Amino acid sequence: MAKIRTVLGDISPDEFGPALVHEHILVDFIEAEKFSRGRYDREEVFEVMFPYLARIKNLGVKGFVECTPAYMGRDAELLAKFSRALGIHILTNTGLYKEPHLPKFAFEYSANQLADLWIKEILEGVEDTPIKAGFIKIAVNPGTIAPIQQKIVRAAARCSLATGAVIACHTANGAAAMHLLKILDEEGLENDRLIVVHADAEENIEYHLEIARQGAWVEYDGLSQNTSEKILKLLRFMVDHGFEERILLSQDAGWYNVGQPRGGNIRGYEYLIEEFVPLMRKNGFDQDLIGKILVENPAEAFQIE
Repeated sequence: MAKIRTVLGDISPDEFGPALVHEHILVDFIEAEKFSRGRYDREEVFEVMFPYLARIKNLGVKGFVECTPAYMGRDAELLAKFSRALGIHILTNTGLYKEPHLPKFAFEYSANQLADLWIKEILEGVEDTPIKAGFIKIAVNPGTIAPIQQKIVRAAARCSLATGAVIACHTANGAAAMHLLKILDEEGLENDRLIVVHADAEENIEYHLEIARQGAWVEYDGLSQNTSEKILKLLRFMVDHGFEERILLSQDAGWYNVGQPRGGNIRGYEYLIEEFVPLMRKNGFDQDLIGKILVENPAEAFQIE
């Protein structure tokens, strides 16, 4: 039976939306080998970020996908605390990002060894906690994918094949997305297990269409007041070409930036629901279509069979 794997346990996919599918609560941009939990105060992070999450809870958001990877501030226990306090379904991830945020073992392990580690985090728990990851977060460089990232992509594919979890891949480049899909095909993974993250950063719209044609998810997650017109045009273009079932929408917003006083300059999560959804309605997106993008598609993308 399909389920969404949250930090507090599995839920039915129909409990998940409306969902924000690519956001951050906490991020630390220090190199992987220097990262530690001692670099931030969990209580302060909770105090600072709680009002931002409470705001979207009050706006009706039910699901929240926290995309901060391991060695960059992923903190499953902190996410579980937010989830309990607010009643929002929060997902954390397994996987690895890219240099300089790769730990030494990423270069030493084989793809199978990495996959085994990530499978364990989805089936048993993240690090030394019982909190399970609900998806796989990785990244690739622009253009032809570098060898270390190719290994990580193959490991992610093998983890997905073993668990059913979707891969969310930081891409932002059409050529890289095509190479990514080729590698996943070599690994035997269905394309609907891939979310092409930051797709709105690719200016060539033909790539958007091709990613959708191949069955992967096209994620427009750079939404803000400054990009609303661009995102609106992209959504309309994809819908007009019959790909409303391949679109995901989010803001890549937040976050408590470790090393900055009280997390620095934090961008809230409310714009999508509070301002962009009304803008969608004004531009001819009916409630069924909005529900497709914000409720049905996230539930399908993040479900684990």
